[in-house]
Amino acid sequence: MTMLSRRNALKVAAGTVPALALGTLPARAASAPVTGVVPASLAVLDNVVKTYIAERTIDCAQLAVVKNGKLVLARGYGSYTSTATIGGQPVPSLVQPTSLFRIASLSKHITSAAILRLVQDGKLSLSAPVTTLLGLSTSGDTRLKDVTVLRLMQHLGGWDRNVSGDQLWLDHTISAVLDAPLPISHADIIEYATARPLDFAPGSKMIYSNYGYLLLGRIIEKVSGMSYEAYVKQKLLTPVGISRMMLGGSLRSEAPPSEVPYYSQYTNKTVLDGSGIVVPYPYGGFNMPNQDANGGWLASAVDLVKFAGVFDAAGPVLNSASIATMTAKPEIGISADGSWYGCGWYVRQVTGHLNTWHSGSMPGTYTYLARLQNGITYAALFNRREETGTLDYDVLSTRMNEAWSKVTTWPTTDLYSQYF
Repeated sequence: MTMLSRRNALKVAAGTVPALALGTLPARAASAPVTGVVPASLAVLDNVVKTYIAERTIDCAQLAVVKNGKLVLARGYGSYTSTATIGGQPVPSLVQPTSLFRIASLSKHITSAAILRLVQDGKLSLSAPVTTLLGLSTSGDTRLKDVTVLRLMQHLGGWDRNVSGDQLWLDHTISAVLDAPLPISHADIIEYATARPLDFAPGSKMIYSNYGYLLLGRIIEKVSGMSYEAYVKQKLLTPVGISRMMLGGSLRSEAPPSEVPYYSQYTNKTVLDGSGIVVPYPYGGFNMPNQDANGGWLASAVDLVKFAGVFDAAGPVLNSASIATMTAKPEIGISADGSWYGCGWYVRQVTGHLNTWHSGSMPGTYTYLARLQNGITYAALFNRREETGTLDYDVLSTRMNEAWSKVTTWPTTDLYSQYF
């Protein structure tokens, strides 16, 4: 830790860093406190994130980098007011490499891995229709019978959120149509969507669908006989030593002490419990429990890069056939830019390697995870996203890609033992 960051840490510990009101946008300078380990040879990567968060006044962030299976960088940036209290007072905290963030759509490769584990164990077929698995009616559209498990994972199911809306974000509409009380449930969302026609023929094109992953979560529960969260923890996370990850709650009061707060410019949202209370958008303006299989997980960056190692080689979670399915080209082929969507990952062939990546975004959250050539895997998590149209958050991957070429020496020390 630098002398500057040590002084900042002491200020936080002493409570002299003021608590931030939920719903306000915090201003943070590049001198925000930092935690964790950044070897000198990787300072260029650390500086990319420091510049990025300073430009966007992001006050909580993380970066974790793996090289050839070893954790070589683990960093937390910023501070926050914890949900924990001492003597009735909130506890100021530094963002640690193990602090928890909402990871949004980085949940999708986790859900896909859970599905493939069921297939691997002989409990599920990728060609099984969702109508059969979940007992869904085809009265809304007979083409629903053509929606298979694999098509759900590859976003080929037939739903286009630009046409019929994103079912995960239509709570008030669904409540009104079904005359169902808020908060609505997974079952309500499925009933609403099933009664409506698909937007295109299943398998004919790829259109990103959060709803498709909601259905995958219900399939996991139906086939396994366990809750979605319990199955993932037992079959995917525990075998590789990950214990921090959990599904998140909607309200700040539901957050564990190690979870950072989230900020959005959109504050005037009605809490989705039917009370009519106006809340900051990240805290009740949308339903986190309904997001579970699509975007509901909490994790740290070190958790995400460790779990990403599951896809590097056959192991206790997935065998080689399952890993191959994760990155296989879909029936529609590849896109014009040479990439395709596998199962919870975007994929691109480079010389001798398949690069896989994904981003995540919801009010108050932007995340990015990539597995690249040369044995590099990294995850970066932030507690804000672009909502004003003035700053491009997606430039992170371009800047990181440029930074790799400037690293001349990679550390050989493995930091995993410090965090697991």
